[in-house]
Amino acid sequence: QVQLVESGGGLVQAGGSMRLSCAASGSIFAINAMSWYRQAPGKRRELVATVANSGTTNYTDSVKGRFTISRDTAKTTLYLQMKSLKPEDTAVYYCAAELPHGLGYWGQGTQVTVST
Repeated sequence: QVQLVESGGGLVQAGGSMRLSCAASGSIFAINAMSWYRQAPGKRRELVATVANSGTTNYTDSVKGRFTISRDTAKTTLYLQMKSLKPEDTAVYYCAAELPHGLGYWGQGTQVTVST
Protein backbone atom coordinates (compact mmCIF):
# COMPACT_ATOMS: atom_id res chain seq x y z
CA GLN A 1 0.00 0.00 0.00
CA VAL A 2 1.01 3.60 -0.62
CA GLN A 3 -0.13 6.61 1.38
CA LEU A 4 0.10 10.11 -0.09
CA VAL A 5 -0.30 13.42 1.75
CA GLU A 6 -0.24 16.76 -0.09
CA SER A 7 0.69 20.10 1.45
CA GLY A 8 1.68 23.61 0.44
CA GLY A 9 -1.53 24.90 -1.08
CA GLY A 10 -3.15 28.22 -0.27
CA LEU A 11 -3.94 31.66 -1.67
CA VAL A 12 -1.54 33.44 -4.00
CA GLN A 13 -1.73 36.46 -6.31
CA ALA A 14 -1.60 36.08 -10.08
CA GLY A 15 2.00 36.09 -11.23
CA GLY A 16 3.20 34.62 -7.96
CA SER A 17 4.79 31.29 -7.12
CA MET A 18 3.91 28.34 -4.93
CA ARG A 19 5.47 24.96 -4.17
CA LEU A 20 3.36 21.89 -3.48
CA SER A 21 4.69 18.80 -1.72
CA CYS A 22 3.47 15.21 -1.55
CA ALA A 23 4.85 12.88 1.11
CA ALA A 24 4.74 9.20 0.16
CA SER A 25 4.94 6.26 2.55
CA GLY A 26 4.36 2.52 2.43
CA SER A 27 5.46 0.42 -0.55
CA ILE A 28 7.37 3.24 -2.21
CA PHE A 29 9.66 0.79 -4.02
CA ALA A 30 6.69 -0.38 -6.09
CA ILE A 31 5.91 3.05 -7.54
CA ASN A 32 6.64 3.38 -11.26
CA ALA A 33 5.67 7.02 -11.67
CA MET A 34 4.13 9.90 -9.77
CA SER A 35 1.88 12.65 -11.03
CA TRP A 36 0.06 15.83 -10.13
CA TYR A 37 -3.57 16.23 -11.18
CA ARG A 38 -5.91 19.16 -10.62
CA GLN A 39 -9.65 19.69 -10.61
CA ALA A 40 -11.45 23.02 -10.72
CA PRO A 41 -15.11 23.35 -9.61
CA GLY A 42 -17.46 21.96 -12.23
CA LYS A 43 -14.62 20.67 -14.39
CA ARG A 44 -13.08 17.27 -14.98
CA ARG A 45 -9.86 16.25 -13.28
CA GLU A 46 -6.85 16.81 -15.53
CA LEU A 47 -3.30 15.53 -15.53
CA VAL A 48 -0.84 18.35 -14.88
CA ALA A 49 2.58 16.68 -14.75
CA THR A 50 4.20 13.26 -14.45
CA VAL A 51 7.66 12.04 -13.46
CA ALA A 52 8.70 8.43 -14.10
CA ASN A 53 11.33 6.43 -12.21
CA SER A 54 13.64 7.04 -15.15
CA GLY A 55 13.41 10.75 -14.44
CA THR A 56 11.41 11.49 -17.57
CA THR A 57 8.88 14.27 -17.07
CA ASN A 58 5.78 15.28 -18.99
CA TYR A 59 3.56 18.34 -18.66
CA THR A 60 0.22 19.43 -19.97
CA ASP A 61 0.62 22.28 -22.47
CA SER A 62 -1.02 24.89 -20.26
CA VAL A 63 1.71 24.64 -17.60
CA LYS A 64 4.81 24.05 -19.72
CA GLY A 65 7.51 26.56 -18.90
CA ARG A 66 5.80 27.54 -15.64
CA PHE A 67 5.56 24.35 -13.56
CA THR A 68 8.30 21.88 -12.61
CA ILE A 69 7.68 18.40 -11.21
CA SER A 70 10.42 16.63 -9.25
CA ARG A 71 11.13 13.94 -6.65
CA ASP A 72 13.76 13.83 -3.96
CA THR A 73 16.57 11.28 -4.25
CA ALA A 74 14.87 8.87 -1.85
CA LYS A 75 11.65 9.22 -3.88
CA THR A 76 9.67 9.80 -0.71
CA THR A 77 8.56 13.32 -1.62
CA LEU A 78 7.05 14.68 -4.82
CA TYR A 79 7.12 18.40 -5.58
CA LEU A 80 5.37 20.76 -7.94
CA GLN A 81 7.05 24.15 -8.27
CA MET A 82 4.56 26.57 -9.78
CA LYS A 83 5.58 29.95 -11.18
CA SER A 84 3.77 32.76 -13.02
CA LEU A 85 0.49 31.50 -11.62
CA LYS A 86 -2.73 32.41 -13.39
CA PRO A 87 -6.32 32.48 -12.13
CA GLU A 88 -7.06 29.49 -14.35
CA ASP A 89 -4.59 27.48 -12.27
CA THR A 90 -7.06 27.64 -9.37
CA ALA A 91 -8.03 24.08 -8.46
CA VAL A 92 -7.65 21.29 -5.97
CA TYR A 93 -4.31 19.65 -6.71
CA TYR A 94 -3.92 15.91 -6.16
CA CYS A 95 -0.83 13.75 -5.89
CA ALA A 96 -1.02 10.31 -7.51
CA ALA A 97 1.22 7.24 -7.56
CA GLU A 98 1.22 4.70 -10.38
CA LEU A 99 1.95 1.05 -9.59
CA PRO A 100 2.12 -2.01 -11.89
CA HIS A 101 -1.02 -3.65 -13.28
CA GLY A 102 -3.05 -0.48 -13.22
CA LEU A 103 -2.89 0.05 -9.48
CA GLY A 104 -2.88 3.62 -8.30
CA TYR A 105 -3.22 5.73 -5.19
CA TRP A 106 -4.41 9.29 -4.57
CA GLY A 107 -3.74 11.88 -1.93
CA GLN A 108 -6.48 13.93 -0.28
CA GLY A 109 -5.79 17.04 -2.36
CA THR A 110 -4.70 20.57 -1.52
CA GLN A 111 -6.48 23.76 -2.59
CA VAL A 112 -4.63 26.31 -4.71
CA THR A 113 -6.38 29.63 -5.25
CA VAL A 114 -4.88 32.27 -7.56
CA SER A 115 -6.42 35.71 -7.13
CA THR A 116 -6.59 38.52 -9.67
